[in-house]
Amino acid sequence: MPNNHDTKEATLLNKVPEVTIYFWIIKILATTVGETAADLLAVRLDWGLTMTSWIMSGAFIIALIAQLRAKRYIPVPYWLTVVLISVVGTLISDNLVDGMGVSLVTTTVAFAAALIAAFALWYRSERTLSIHTIITRRRELYYWAAILFTFALGTSAGDLMAEKFDLGYGLSAIVFAAMIAVTYATYLFANISPILAFWIAYILTRPVGASIGDFLAKPVIAGGLGWGTINTSLLFLGGIFALVAFLTVSKVDRIESAPSEA
Repeated sequence: MPNNHDTKEATLLNKVPEVTIYFWIIKILATTVGETAADLLAVRLDWGLTMTSWIMSGAFIIALIAQLRAKRYIPVPYWLTVVLISVVGTLISDNLVDGMGVSLVTTTVAFAAALIAAFALWYRSERTLSIHTIITRRRELYYWAAILFTFALGTSAGDLMAEKFDLGYGLSAIVFAAMIAVTYATYLFANISPILAFWIAYILTRPVGASIGDFLAKPVIAGGLGWGTINTSLLFLGGIFALVAFLTVSKVDRIESAPSEA
């Protein structure tokens, strides 16, 4: 049962968008930018992992504060936070693997455990993992913590499949996309929980986007198309900008109200 504080906070409007086709398109675009932008800043611009991590973490914190201060879902601060948390999640994985020499198997397992723990704490506190009732500050903080771990996990899992298991970036993207398709089919025909299906798909879109980004940006000799991190990042950022502008004007993904209980 919610306490008095939760009941009072439940009058707030939902802080996340409706899950539409636009949601999934921007999510994949953001995950691709997270992969390519991290490489662009750390390697191409020679900032290094440490400086890039500090700068992007600071930018993410500023964006998150703006998102938390908003009284309802607003496309610009929300999706800016998603893009930046995607970059930060990538950098966390890269720092552990490239900077500290931790194996991809270890980071994948560790991030999976951290995500499960975040979900467990969230459910224990709120009795729901639904994104349709992100109507209190506490639920929003649990939400963004889970999002961060999904991005870090997706980065490690994507690199594990593409590099450690030697599937390559293109084939890895296809494998993870097939997993999403299976999840959707299971949701349609096996009546699994829509909340469970959502979070499985959300986790899997991260390695899909990361693998697409690497496939486009990496040189041909490394199994990519050779577009480069600059061109790939600009292309996908442009797509995000266009869609967020459309959603800001149309408001088609706004949840007008949400119940106090999931």
